[in-house]
Amino acid sequence: MIAALAQKSHHFYLVVCSLEGKREQKSYKALLQDPMLRFSGLYQESCSDLYVTCQVFAEGKPLALPVLTSYKAFSTRWNWNEWLRLPVKYPDLPQSAQVALTVWDVYGPGRATPVGGTTVTLFGKYGMFRQGMHDLKVWPGVEGDGGEPTSTPGRTSSSLAEDQMGRLAKLTKAHRQGHMVKVDWLDRLTFREIEMINEREKRSSNFMYLMVEFPRVKTGEKPEYSIVYYEKDGDDASPVLTSADIVKVPDPQMCMENLVESKHHKLARSLRCGPSDHDLKPNAATRDQLNVIVNYPPTKQLSSEEQDLVWKFRYYLTTQEKALTKFLKCVNWALPGEAKQALELLGKWRPMDVEDSLELLSSQFTNPTVRRYAVTRLQQADDEDLLMYLLQLVQQDLCTFLISRACKNSTLANYLYWYVIVECEDQDTQQRDLKTHNMYLNVIGRFSQALLKGDKSVRVMRSLLASQQTFVDRLVQLMKAVQRESGNRKKKTERLQALLADNEKVNLCEIDPIPLPLEPSVRISGIVPDTATLFKSALMPAKLIFKAEEGKMYPIIFKHGDDLRQDQLILQIISLMDKLLRKENLDLKLTPYKVLATSTKHGDLTHYTLSFLSFCTGPYGISSEVMDTYVKSCAGYCVITYILGVGDRHLDNLLLTKTGDSFLQKLLYSVLHD
Repeated sequence: MIAALAQKSHHFYLVVCSLEGKREQKSYKALLQDPMLRFSGLYQESCSDLYVTCQVFAEGKPLALPVLTSYKAFSTRWNWNEWLRLPVKYPDLPQSAQVALTVWDVYGPGRATPVGGTTVTLFGKYGMFRQGMHDLKVWPGVEGDGGEPTSTPGRTSSSLAEDQMGRLAKLTKAHRQGHMVKVDWLDRLTFREIEMINEREKRSSNFMYLMVEFPRVKTGEKPEYSIVYYEKDGDDASPVLTSADIVKVPDPQMCMENLVESKHHKLARSLRCGPSDHDLKPNAATRDQLNVIVNYPPTKQLSSEEQDLVWKFRYYLTTQEKALTKFLKCVNWALPGEAKQALELLGKWRPMDVEDSLELLSSQFTNPTVRRYAVTRLQQADDEDLLMYLLQLVQQDLCTFLISRACKNSTLANYLYWYVIVECEDQDTQQRDLKTHNMYLNVIGRFSQALLKGDKSVRVMRSLLASQQTFVDRLVQLMKAVQRESGNRKKKTERLQALLADNEKVNLCEIDPIPLPLEPSVRISGIVPDTATLFKSALMPAKLIFKAEEGKMYPIIFKHGDDLRQDQLILQIISLMDKLLRKENLDLKLTPYKVLATSTKHGDLTHYTLSFLSFCTGPYGISSEVMDTYVKSCAGYCVITYILGVGDRHLDNLLLTKTGDSFLQKLLYSVLHD
């Protein structure tokens, strides 16, 4: 019948069974103070007429109105055995739902006083809906509390685990769920004894107990079913495993030193093994394996087996300059004997290429001798190659070497000064290491002293760098004044030209010749004021035309208000890519530094190209050489910027020269840095 009622309407039903225990009577003093107490059931010899209210709560809020039992006259015990249909359906019950029950006594005409209250959750801790009989502790003198946490719990830890009633309740539940063998005659005797024990426990307790019954779900002759809290997408099919899962057992020694491996490492690289390794020659298979290891990229970590193999054939590998970095990665520098062997072999190895020596200056190699070896190899690089890596080298402990080379080459001195001075002026020390910031300050100080103590040509170099700094500072102040100017871009452009023309205050129109910081081989003597324009951009970078030697003009883009170091880095990487591609005989017409910004008066690319080469007879009226240059350079930049993750790549950021070379405008703003 319980299952039938639940299945027909799907409403939540509850049976209020009986109330056990003795009520604590008020004192006669309380009766004198409140004469209305004589109308309550506290002073009746028989059981007074009580009723029970029941209400469902969730998260401290009621889900529906309360329902109450009907009137019933009692004689010797409070026994309702009444079904209560709560106005809540099973699908609407959240997992945190609980029912609060309050036992009431008539206090006077139209008034009632709480005998006690109790609360019980509808779902267990595993989401199973409660079934069967439950004895709930009644807290005297209060209403059932539906808050979270409740102050009137009907099932406390003591009643479930410590006393005899709780232990028997758990055993009864296990029997009902089929976890015990059922023997009819023994079960009847056992349950009768359990009822008697529960009665004695209730009488000896200071609390009253309200017995309620939750519905049991049955279908025909089948055993009882459980109602489980339904989660969203809970009916999705679970994957069926065709084989047993692998059981993962945590190993407490996983991150500890492997003593066997350590002992093997020491024995394999002992000094006594050294002489026998001189004449070792690998067979064909081992030789192929060594070639694979040598050609690993620098970021590839060698396994312990690969390291042992490289160490074993280290004398054989001394003729291969590419193998030196792999060998040094196999060395355990914490072992003095092993480190001694490695350093002795370092002097006998075939000298490595300059490009490969840069890897030895990374943080992975901390041995001073190894780093000094890298510097000696770097000294063999010509000035042009050194410029390719100068941006990274100023971030290493190589200031003595770099300053020495810069004092002999004005181009190196130019770029070294600007690379370092930008880092020194970076005030955002919260985002960087203070020690690194102080290192840059030390480098610029030593560089300045070295220039000051040099010969006449070196001191002239120092004077020109100071003039460059003054020139850039004035240009920065001018751009700030233009940005503060109110109005549209046209008005700001007029202001820019007016300020440039005022040589008495600004002193940018006519200056003593100085090397251009972007391209020190070009000496400039001022800016042409009436040709200066501003681009359509948030920071409005300026196109400026410098007067160079022999009456030539040199256009640049100057951008103020943005950190251009990442643009500078991208340009450097593209230059390296171009150099590597040219070594493989692949010329993609990449020109990352020397560029020409096109005017906005031109239309699309075809119109722009035709404006210069309209006499050609090639496709679209454009020279085939120009079209080939454009296709190669555009394709090259598309691939490179995709690999480097350069954003904002669209046709509005495309620049084009008269010969078809294309550039990405986002990469051209590192012309001058403020």
